[in-house]
Amino acid sequence: MSAASHAVRSGGSRPLAGTGPLLRFALRRDRLTIPLWLAVNALLVLSMPGTLSGLYGSPAERAGLVRQVEADSALRAMVGPVFGDSLGALTAWRVGVYAGVLAAVLSLLVVVRHTRDEEESGRQELVASGAVGRRASLTAALLAAAAADAALALLVTAGLAGQGAPGALAFGLGIAGTGLFFAATAAVAAQLTQSARLARGLTAGALGAAFVLRAAGDAATDDGSSVLTWLSPLGWLENLRPFADERWWVLGLFAAATGLQALAAYALAGRRDVGTGFLPTRPGPASGRLGGAGALAWRLQRGAVLGWSLGFLLAGAVYGGMARGVADLVGENDGARRIIERMGGQSGLTDAFLSTMAGMLGMIAALYVVASVLRLHGEETSGRAEPVLANAVGRLRWAAGHLAVAFGGSALLMLLAGLGLAAGHGGRAGPILGACLVQVPAVWVVGGLAVLLHGLAPRAATAAWAVAGAFLLIGWVGPALDVPRAVLDVSPFGHLPKLPGGGMEWGPVLFLAGLAAVLVGAGLAGLRRRDLMVS
Repeated sequence: MSAASHAVRSGGSRPLAGTGPLLRFALRRDRLTIPLWLAVNALLVLSMPGTLSGLYGSPAERAGLVRQVEADSALRAMVGPVFGDSLGALTAWRVGVYAGVLAAVLSLLVVVRHTRDEEESGRQELVASGAVGRRASLTAALLAAAAADAALALLVTAGLAGQGAPGALAFGLGIAGTGLFFAATAAVAAQLTQSARLARGLTAGALGAAFVLRAAGDAATDDGSSVLTWLSPLGWLENLRPFADERWWVLGLFAAATGLQALAAYALAGRRDVGTGFLPTRPGPASGRLGGAGALAWRLQRGAVLGWSLGFLLAGAVYGGMARGVADLVGENDGARRIIERMGGQSGLTDAFLSTMAGMLGMIAALYVVASVLRLHGEETSGRAEPVLANAVGRLRWAAGHLAVAFGGSALLMLLAGLGLAAGHGGRAGPILGACLVQVPAVWVVGGLAVLLHGLAPRAATAAWAVAGAFLLIGWVGPALDVPRAVLDVSPFGHLPKLPGGGMEWGPVLFLAGLAAVLVGAGLAGLRRRDLMVS
């Protein structure tokens, strides 16, 4: 708070007065979050050339992969089209969309945290009461996101320069441009809404729509030329074509779209008071009633549950369709076969692929359970939990409502993922459902760790994101890098039976379920004994 107070004392009446101190304060607050996100994203990108070199070492093997991608619409929908057979071009194809998504998520979180979150907590009103420009906070938030995206671009460019300096620069700038685009989108959403949660939801919805548009366009064409692809900033990242005759003019699309959104955000910021928005909020439910803490938790989180549920159902269907052609995709490539078998078991290529996809969806479901559990943290720090607990509602009952949505919702996600996988694959619903549901105890362990952090060390509760991200990175990159088994065993997902195809092992499943219960119990005990947090 000292940096923010300094901004108040040293500012002036100019619109951007105090931006520098506020920017330094924002970067200080995010001194752990931003480096962790950058490390995960950079490692995802920079580990890929070595992985691809081991899998497709010869030009003939890489050319065969390109032909397979061109013929497989489901694969293009998930990853995108490929524009060359060099290691650099294949790296951009394999991780480009997902690196862009990670950059976008970091940018939206940073911008909303330092704009609408500050207003919702009341801190922004305190800062604005001094000599600080009315657009200083928005500018500081955008600059913080820009600094993170610039650092990521530098890491990617330097790390991939050996594959070709122009392509590495284009790839780094494209990923950063995607992050900046959604930073500006989040800035607009933060002006429109009165809720940080809604601002994040609107921006995440825009990101999801961009992914769907790109996927639909790439499924229809194999060269990124679909109109739907060009409507998506993720499609622009593809069509920049790093390491394959770069289209530098595409960067102009990022600059123009980001600039227009930023101008809109500044215009909106100058036309509203602190704490207000342009989208009206309802004082309560328009219909029905809230019968208890559980009903309130469901009311607050139902939109997220429904959105995640739809995404898991569709993702399962796409992955199930890909499973039918996995044998043709892998072909005679022993390296790719070994990686899939390390991730999914030795019971046959198709079963190993289905097991791998079930595990990946489980690790993504862990992100949902962390977000849902940390809703407790948001309700507490914003002050909304205090009036609820001032009534005849105990802390455990209040927390239980949110945890029921978090843990029950994660089980629902994996059930829907299993149904989608079975529908896409065209049969064997029972074994495939089992493969997805067996992931639930590991997901609950991650949720239990989030509860433990919130209960015992609430100021470090957001570290649960780092835990979930580390498990995702271990499960995604670890088998490809052939890391030691001891490293893979750090993740709870590394102890689950490999279904379908493998034998069911109840011991690890029951142990993980019990461990999750212990973690939740310890977290609730800590919550019951400590003081409430208020930012």
